[in-house]
Amino acid sequence: MSIEDRAKAVAKNIEGKVQEAVSEITGNPNDKIEGQAKQDEAAVIHAVEDLKDKAKEIINRA
Repeated sequence: MSIEDRAKAVAKNIEGKVQEAVSEITGNPNDKIEGQAKQDEAAVIHAVEDLKDKAKEIINRA
């Protein structure tokens, strides 16, 4: 598990949520799309880190 990668993912998720919330105020649909894309990117990073953790766990059991 990379703490640094997880921290980047959390930051990216927060950034996306803020951008999406701002889009609700400004009415800018592009900001909403970009905010959702950032949140999706963060979810992918978390999924990759989860897979890495699981692989390490399996290797350590062997």
